[in-house]
Amino acid sequence: MSLNVETKQTAPYEGQKPGTSGLRKKVKVFTQPNYTENFVQCILEANGTALVGSTLVIGGDGRYYCKEAAELIVRICAGNRVAKLLVGQNGILSTPAVSSLIRHNKALGGIVLTASHNPGGPENDFGIKFNCENGGPAPDAFTNKIYQLSTTIKAYTLVPSLQFDISKVGVSNYDIGGKPFVVEVIDSVANYVRHMEEIFDFGKLHDFVSGKSSGKPLKMRIDSMNGVTGAYVREIFLNRLGATEASVVHTIPLPDFGGLHPDPNLTYAKNLVETVAKGDYDIGAAFDGDGDRNMIIGRKAFFVTPSDSLAVIAHYLEAIPYFQKNGVQGFARSMPTASAVDLVGKKLGKEVYEVPTGWKYFGNLMDAGRLCLCGEESFGTGSNHIREKDGIWAVLAWISVMQHTGKSIEDILKQHWSVYGRNYFTRYDYEECDLEPCNEMMANMEKTITDAEFVGKSFSSGGKTYKVKEADNFSYTDPVDKSLATKQGLRIVFDDGSRIVMRLSGTGSSGATVRLYIDSYEKQNVLGQASVMLRPLIDIALEISQLPKFTGRNAPTVIT
Repeated sequence: MSLNVETKQTAPYEGQKPGTSGLRKKVKVFTQPNYTENFVQCILEANGTALVGSTLVIGGDGRYYCKEAAELIVRICAGNRVAKLLVGQNGILSTPAVSSLIRHNKALGGIVLTASHNPGGPENDFGIKFNCENGGPAPDAFTNKIYQLSTTIKAYTLVPSLQFDISKVGVSNYDIGGKPFVVEVIDSVANYVRHMEEIFDFGKLHDFVSGKSSGKPLKMRIDSMNGVTGAYVREIFLNRLGATEASVVHTIPLPDFGGLHPDPNLTYAKNLVETVAKGDYDIGAAFDGDGDRNMIIGRKAFFVTPSDSLAVIAHYLEAIPYFQKNGVQGFARSMPTASAVDLVGKKLGKEVYEVPTGWKYFGNLMDAGRLCLCGEESFGTGSNHIREKDGIWAVLAWISVMQHTGKSIEDILKQHWSVYGRNYFTRYDYEECDLEPCNEMMANMEKTITDAEFVGKSFSSGGKTYKVKEADNFSYTDPVDKSLATKQGLRIVFDDGSRIVMRLSGTGSSGATVRLYIDSYEKQNVLGQASVMLRPLIDIALEISQLPKFTGRNAPTVIT
C-alpha cells in the first residue's frame, strides 16, 4: 500500500539560527507547534536536489525529547523523497558514531539530536544539528542557508501515517507515493566498535587493561555521566578490553542524565574527581552527553588539560596502529587552546594550524589531507578517522600511550614538560549571563585592545609585568577553500607568548556564556600550580575586560 505525503502549512519562528554546532534551545521551545518540523524541513531543503534518493543517518544522545524527535524526523524525511534512513535503536547514537556511519555508508549526511554538554530534561536543553557527507558539522555557508530558509518557510511535508518501531533493530520497506523508502533501525554501537578495532590494537590493550601482560589490571574509573556513551563504554572496556564491572559508572542513558550536568570538567564531573582522588585508580575519564568530549585524569585526580592531552597524543602517535598505517600529516588546535601541540609539531616537522572554535573548521583540512590530529580547549580531541571530536577515542589513545610507555599519566606529563616546557592553561566560564551587557563588554573590550596605542602597553600584577605584543579579534582564512571567518574571539598576546582570550560561546541555549582563557608558557618552572602561576594574568584580564562590572559576577561558574 502506498502511503501519502501531506503538506502542512506553517510560519517562521524567529531565532532558528544554528550556533557553533547546531540549534540549541530549551525543550519547551522545540516542542512548540511546528518548531522542530520547521527546522528539520529547512535542513533538508538546504541540501537541494542532492536530497532526492539520498541516505541519511539519524540519532542522538538520548536526552529528553530525543526519541520523539527522531520518529518525527523519519516521517519528515519520508515526505521529502529521502530514499533510506539509518536510525539508531531508540533514537540513540553518539555524535562520533553518527560521523562514522555517514562515512562508512557514504550517506549524504546525518541529523544529530543533541545539546552536547548542556543539561537535559523537560525544563532543560535540546538541540538539532546537521552533519554533512564528510561526517562533520555543517560549515557556515550551509548553516547560513538553513537560517535563511527558516525565515521564509511556509510549509513542510511529511508522511504522518508511517508506522515503524524505533526500539527494534531491523529493516522496514515502504512505498511513498510510488517511490521506495527504507528505514533501517540499527544497533547503536556495532559500527563504532568495529571502527575502534581498526584504529587501536585491541589485543594489546586487552592484555594491558585486564592485567594479562603485567599481572596487574589497569584500575579505571570511566564515567558516562548517564549520557549516550554508556553502551559504547560497556562494549569496549568491559567486553572487549576485559575491565571489571566496577571500572564503569553511570552507563545507563537517561533523559535528564540522572540530574547530572553532562559536561566533563572539574566542576560538573566532581564525583569522578573526588572518587579518583581518594581511590587507587590509574586513570579516570568522563564524557559529555553525546560522547564527543572527554576529560582525562591520572592517579589522585592528576588533571590533564585539553591542550596537554592533544600534545601528548601527538608526541606518541607511534603507539596507535592507525597512524602507523596511514601516516602523520599535520596537527591543529582551536585558537583559544594553549599552543602545546605547536611545540610537538615543530619538533616533528609537521604543520600546525590555528582555527576558530568549532570542529567544522578542522574538516576541510582533514579532507585535503593536511591534518590527522586536532583538539580544542573545551575537552575535544580527535583525529581524521571521523570528522567529529571523539571522547572514547581519546581515552583509548591515552591507554595506548600508557601501555606503550609503561608510565603513569602524571609521569607521562612530567616527562613531556621536561622536553617541551609547559603551557599553563585555565578557562573561566561565566554561564547564563545577561546577553546585552555581555555584548556591550565585548564591544568595549574590542575597542580598547584595537586602539593604536594598546600594543606596547605594559600591565603588572603579582610582581609580574607583561607587555602587549599584539591584540585583535581573531579571524581565519581557510587555507583550502579560502573562506573567511571573522570575530572569532578577542585575544591579547604578550611579549613572552602569554595570552588572554575572551569570547562568547555559541553552544548555550539561553543567555550568554562568557569564556575567558589564560595561558602562559614556562620552559623551566614546569611543576607549579596552574592557579598560582596564572593568577597575575587572570587579574590583568579581569581589569582590561571589566568582566565583573558587566556580568555582575565575582566568580566564574566553572574553572577548568
